[in-house]
Amino acid sequence: MNAAGQLVSNFVTYIINPAILLIFSAGFFLFLWGLVTFIFKLDEGGDHKEGKEHMLWGIIGMFIMVSVGGIMAILNNTFSLQATNPDVNRIQQVLPIANFGVTGR
Repeated sequence: MNAAGQLVSNFVTYIINPAILLIFSAGFFLFLWGLVTFIFKLDEGGDHKEGKEHMLWGIIGMFIMVSVGGIMAILNNTFSLQATNPDVNRIQQVLPIANFGVTGR
């Protein structure tokens, strides 16, 4: 892979993918916060509008982030950018849960 391809690959791996994950997580937690707000307002008999809005915007945010991931995958596969290949070789270095804390390996 040439230098430009490596630069794009590193940019996607270390900047874009974590940003998408962070924003997706924020949308998920906004949805959960809206759900909790909605449920607690049920007992009070109060207005459910705030909880509904939080849930709606959380779902919209998650939809946008999934769409961005899909668009990036389409562009990657269409133009053969190879910019989002995950490094799965490190998974072999992870110990199974049953061996967690076992010394002498």
